[in-house]
Amino acid sequence: MKSASRLWISALLLAAAPMALPQTPASPPPGIRILAISKPASGGTREKILPILPEEVRATVRLYLQGKIQEWYSRADGTGVIFLMDCKDAVEANALLEDLPLGKAKLLEFDLIPVSPLSPLRFLLGESPGKLPSNQ
Repeated sequence: MKSASRLWISALLLAAAPMALPQTPASPPPGIRILAISKPASGGTREKILPILPEEVRATVRLYLQGKIQEWYSRADGTGVIFLMDCKDAVEANALLEDLPLGKAKLLEFDLIPVSPLSPLRFLLGESPGKLPSNQ
């Protein structure tokens, strides 16, 4: 009987242990990402871009390995690339992209679009979506 009661008490303590631990706050929502859509700059012809492309690819891989480029795609129309970047803001993303070989040569430009999680989805969870940007 003594052994069974010890087993029962141990089971209760193990079951209650997670409740006794301090609860960590919910992690903040993912940060802002930057959608970077490339386009040839004025004078950025295929003939000028192709010789620099191997160096551009190596530099882009370095940004990927540093975690600054999260995803990368080719534009289906063959005119460039699209990056999903992990930067604090568009200013940081722009500085990184301008430092790439084609950016330094002024042959490639990027449209930068800050994106974030779809805040109104919080309604599905019964949470407030927070303040919506003024342009929505």
